[in-house]
Amino acid sequence: MSYGSYGAYGPAGRPPAGRPGARPERSATERARVAGLLMAGWVALLWLLEVADAATGHALDTYGVSPRELGELRDVVPASFLHFGFDHVAANSVPLLLFGFLAALRGLRRFVAVVAVIVLVGGLGVWLTAPAGSVTAGASVVVFGLFGHLLVRGFIDRVVTDIVVGLVVGMLYGSILWGVLPSDGSVSWQGHLFGLIGGVLAAVLFRRRAPAGRRRPDTIIG
Repeated sequence: MSYGSYGAYGPAGRPPAGRPGARPERSATERARVAGLLMAGWVALLWLLEVADAATGHALDTYGVSPRELGELRDVVPASFLHFGFDHVAANSVPLLLFGFLAALRGLRRFVAVVAVIVLVGGLGVWLTAPAGSVTAGASVVVFGLFGHLLVRGFIDRVVTDIVVGLVVGMLYGSILWGVLPSDGSVSWQGHLFGLIGGVLAAVLFRRRAPAGRRRPDTIIG
């Protein structure tokens, strides 16, 4: 999706000037279809990976992140696609599907960039702060990242529909924020916390830009 466009016609009622090689914008229905297929494929991939892990005696668990070992930095990305059992992947599937679908509606290129920031920030945060001797994996890093992204994206971009989406998501799933608090259990609060930070950071980095030649009016305090 191209941000900052005026729609079918420019501000003066004229067709917008075409750009060489510019792609036509997808309709809302087409965007929803693409976002749905993308997230359905992603979740299916997580389940297939867990099936493969179980079939090989959990051979894929070694690709989780072990903290503060230089060689483990290469596992920062794959760790977000792996899980420790079917209950683990099941717990992440529905929120990932929902949050990912809502985020991907704003454009696939932006979505991929957002997810990349979340995975890297979340994974590096785990690598730096997780308890010694632990191994961390799971898509909850991305789940919390997309949750945080959806919460703040509308306010940063100043898009009313995205603000509403963020408020609804916050009301329905706000209780998951307890997961970012330090705990002594087997749940990686570090992954949740740094994933959330990554999602907010991505909203800032990839915020909507004002169209060229268009500036906000000066603010005058009376």
